[in-house]
Amino acid sequence: MEFKKNLLNALSKVDIESNDLILDQCEVYKDLVKEWNEKINLTSITDDVEMAEKHFFDSIVMSKFINLTNKSVIDVGTGAGFPGLPLKINDPTIKLTLLDSLNKRIQFLEKVGSELGLSNVSYLHGRAEDYASKADHREKYDVATSRAVAKLNVLSEYCLPYVKVGGTFVALKGKDYKNELKDSEKAIHILGGKVEKVESYYLENDDSTHYLVFIKKIKKTPFKYPRQAGKPTKKPLV
Repeated sequence: MEFKKNLLNALSKVDIESNDLILDQCEVYKDLVKEWNEKINLTSITDDVEMAEKHFFDSIVMSKFINLTNKSVIDVGTGAGFPGLPLKINDPTIKLTLLDSLNKRIQFLEKVGSELGLSNVSYLHGRAEDYASKADHREKYDVATSRAVAKLNVLSEYCLPYVKVGGTFVALKGKDYKNELKDSEKAIHILGGKVEKVESYYLENDDSTHYLVFIKKIKKTPFKYPRQAGKPTKKPLV
């Protein structure tokens, strides 16, 4: 009960409506995260109250700032499925793709999708650099997002190649986002993007402000990007 109560409270404070089905599905998902976390490393956050805010609210809040209805969304480096799966639970019309380099995490995500009866969800095991060069994924998505722990210039090289012209890359960031934005100006331009806006929201239990950086895809990404595996991290575009 504490989990659902805290998630509902957090969502209501930013005027996001929820219902029993969404809250129940989030709770089932949360329980699966905790169960599988004993076998594979999914998260260091295991307290129900913290999970409600730091994983589920922190994912669903994106829907306050961008309309995802009937959109194709790819979550790059999704890990335990955040933010992609909570966004899908909140809006079942989303056509979701979850991409991760660790097969055990993909198996976990498939289990969640099966348990919740989710449709229009694809699970990809592999590197972001590799799938971005494939014709059926390159510049095919309305929205790419990532909560991966990487600098914005690196994330942009991983994610912008997936976004169709006119679409959006949304990066979830912490308090250092301004410095990351400054260091990413050249990379974003090279990759065909333009910073559209930055939105903020407050995590009460964490006493911190988080940020969503919205990057519009205004032109095609040169085909040489992303560079081969490891290059974006070792030699970021600056």
